[in-house]
Amino acid sequence: MSAVNSFGAKDTLRVGETDYEVFRIDSVEGYDKLPFSLKVLLENLLRTEDGKNVTQQQIEALGSWVPEAEPDTEIQYTPARVVMQDFTGVPCIVDLATMREAVEALGGDPNKINPLAPAEMVIDHSVIADLFGTENALERNVEIEYERNGERYQFLRWGQTAFDDFKVVPPGTGIVHQVNIEHLAKVTYDRTVDGVLRAYPDTCVGTDSHTTMVNGLGVLGWGVGGIEAEAAMLGQPVSMLIPKVVGFKLSGSIPTGVTATDVVLTITDMLRKHGVVGKFVEFYGSGVASVPLANRATIGNMSPEFGSTAAMFPIDDVTLDYLRLTGRSEQQVALVEAYSKLQHLWHDADHEPSFSEYMELDLGTVVPSIAGPKRPQDRIVLSEAKQQFEVDLGNYADSDHDLVDLTTAESFPASDPPGLSPEDENNHHEHHHHSHAPATISRPTTVTAADGGSYTLDHGAVTIAAITSCTNTSNPSVMLAAGLLARNAVKKGLKAKPWVKTTLAPGSKVVTDYYAKAGLTDDLEALGFYTVGYGCTTCIGNSGPLIEEVSAAVQENDLAVTAVLSGNRNFEGRINPDVKMNYLASPPLVIAYSLAGSMNFDFETDALGTDTDGNDVFLKDIWPDASEVQSTIDSSINEAMFTEQYASVFEGDERWRNLPTPAGATFEWDAESTYVRKPPYFEGMTMETSPVVDISGARVLAKLGDSVTTDHISPAGNIKADSPAGQYLVEHGVDRKDFNSYGSRRGNHEVMIRGTFANIRLKNQLLDGVEGGYTRDFTQEGGPQSFIYDASQNYQAAGTPLVIFGGKEYGSGSSRDWAAKGTNLLGVKAVITESFERIHRSNLIGMGVVPLQFPAGESADSLGLDGTEIVSIAGIEELNNGSTPKTVHVTAEPSEFSPEGKQTVEFDAVVRIDTPGEADYYRNGGILQYVLRSLV
Repeated sequence: MSAVNSFGAKDTLRVGETDYEVFRIDSVEGYDKLPFSLKVLLENLLRTEDGKNVTQQQIEALGSWVPEAEPDTEIQYTPARVVMQDFTGVPCIVDLATMREAVEALGGDPNKINPLAPAEMVIDHSVIADLFGTENALERNVEIEYERNGERYQFLRWGQTAFDDFKVVPPGTGIVHQVNIEHLAKVTYDRTVDGVLRAYPDTCVGTDSHTTMVNGLGVLGWGVGGIEAEAAMLGQPVSMLIPKVVGFKLSGSIPTGVTATDVVLTITDMLRKHGVVGKFVEFYGSGVASVPLANRATIGNMSPEFGSTAAMFPIDDVTLDYLRLTGRSEQQVALVEAYSKLQHLWHDADHEPSFSEYMELDLGTVVPSIAGPKRPQDRIVLSEAKQQFEVDLGNYADSDHDLVDLTTAESFPASDPPGLSPEDENNHHEHHHHSHAPATISRPTTVTAADGGSYTLDHGAVTIAAITSCTNTSNPSVMLAAGLLARNAVKKGLKAKPWVKTTLAPGSKVVTDYYAKAGLTDDLEALGFYTVGYGCTTCIGNSGPLIEEVSAAVQENDLAVTAVLSGNRNFEGRINPDVKMNYLASPPLVIAYSLAGSMNFDFETDALGTDTDGNDVFLKDIWPDASEVQSTIDSSINEAMFTEQYASVFEGDERWRNLPTPAGATFEWDAESTYVRKPPYFEGMTMETSPVVDISGARVLAKLGDSVTTDHISPAGNIKADSPAGQYLVEHGVDRKDFNSYGSRRGNHEVMIRGTFANIRLKNQLLDGVEGGYTRDFTQEGGPQSFIYDASQNYQAAGTPLVIFGGKEYGSGSSRDWAAKGTNLLGVKAVITESFERIHRSNLIGMGVVPLQFPAGESADSLGLDGTEIVSIAGIEELNNGSTPKTVHVTAEPSEFSPEGKQTVEFDAVVRIDTPGEADYYRNGGILQYVLRSLV
């Protein structure tokens, strides 16, 4: 706790009848020029100044921040709380439970291991949209969820009782970020420290990259890997450099027909082009006051898609109104107002802080947009979507043929399919790569539906239309626009196409309440948009299977079909294994595309169908008016909905309360469990650290290209039967139907290590034209193709260390701790790339893997590396002297597998251990070992 108060910042703030201890930032010279987000960091340092981790010099450096300078000042930032979801949160609790036993083994007290910063977990990632389009979909999906995840849930319930300051929001409540903004976030935090009630800015780190959604409320927070989250829970500060802050000025207002989603996709496109990786983005200017809080949250949510660490909005009357609407107490609202004004955190449009870089958007210039087919920053103007689809299709299919217009391809009775004549059939053959497919196939394809009707499918068919994900499902303006569009469509007699899987997964139960109050539920259900669950579904690959006959036709004919979702992630292989092209769109556009049925569609000129009188109906005929959306918001959302839904948020339903839950300070591991196992990180650990060593005689496990995301590295999505993880589950008596997803098995390192680098779209350049989790195994004669896991086992048995070669932006995407844990457990000692995205780099260090970069301007290819080399890295041992080397020397010698005449390559790689704290973690073999040693 802070014992030092060099700046005399301590003061008392009285709100109503209550006194709060505060640390005033105006005690530091230069505070008034700082952006909002850096003022929050300044208060954090003043409050935690201890003369060791947090020094007077760091605080002065922040006061005299030079906006344009490259970040070089390291600070230790202590978030107020940690927020987790169940996929990334389970390993945190598994590790805490394991640490309790390790402390015991080292002679300490297991009860010492508790979250020191309050931690809240929302179980929202486990529901899968198995059933859809029926009114019992929600009930059945929750039932299946409990059948699949009972073991994990019992473990989490144990954690809820065993650990202090750890709360769990049970399944079926909502999406973590939604629950965070509607209930958990305080904006101004208050907590009794050493017997005194203190007030300070609410800040958090989260184990989900979209934690930045809370930035819309003026709460500084961002996603970290599970590894850093554990450290924060255990009271370790987050080590960071004072970042650059990009000022993003908003002016004007959103035009009619344009949604918050369109604004977000536009901002994502702009900021990706500008380059904001590792920076804070902060919104300011006269336009801010007219941005509703839900839209601020939608913009904050997409921060990882721009690449920024955070995307902040300041605190103003809009913030207070939202706190009141969502049922926060009057005392809390009064505290937020008084504290924010005292600490100069209240938005003043006339006062312009200093920023490192400036950008501006006139909201009036935004046009309807979607993004795809594989990255959130690939924005497409809606009016050009059809042309762009035809261009992009070339990368996914042999598109020499004219596409069938699916909008006019009527459903036929089963007895009379349109079929192709035999002559046509011969012109439509194309070769197919999957072994189960016939040698010649027909495209477009006639499919017989379950109800006996039939229809035509072609490339571009929309097979999933999902209103899902935290980005939009919390925003009444887009959710009610979707409901009103559905109402107008139903009135005209329009229907979703029979090949579309339609799902609705609201961000919280409040959405269901306001849909009911606005009378829109029936209209959504009439188009097939029944609620399938409250949680992240399609956006994280929990889309469930496609309609059976659609899936069969797609696989048999290698069709490039599409998904349209209101999410924030559309990377390859992520949404559904059958779907090659994925598009992000606003909730009303998701519904529009379910009516259109194809991406090969122009909303301006193509009719969605005909009304009861046979007239063509276009999108403009059913698009709801902005004033109607606003009046529906005003009349159907009230404070009582929030207070009611959140009154018993931690208690859960009968299913949750009736779970049999073990008690006791340490967990009783079940030797038979295939979900929760004790990980090997602390085996054989001693109190003394062993020195770090240079790497010699290493082999390349994988040589990868640019933009390899943590989705490519970390196990995610379905577990395939013929994969190493599938084989492991079968050996442990698990039926194929019970495999569940990798995410749900994150508490079992045996499954996860087998799924690391196993993404079906991974391209390992050691092999030619092969996709998936394969490599060459150089322990075997001829270096044959093998599963990455199997090769790793052979290398580890032979005592051979491993390295990975990568390209630019290695590790972008979600903060997945298993991307680093799996890399470590596969025996990888170093990852050498052209550049890293922030979170993954620090996670690698947290797991004892050293991140290195090729010399500036060089790459594996420019240096002539092909992955067949034997690699040695000298100079790492310098870390044992307490300093961090700037570079290490890499030597890559040809091996018996290298091409004739290949030369030895030598270069100096840049060591990306950026802070003294990271060096400590690396010296200890990882962050958990460091924390454990410091607690004992």
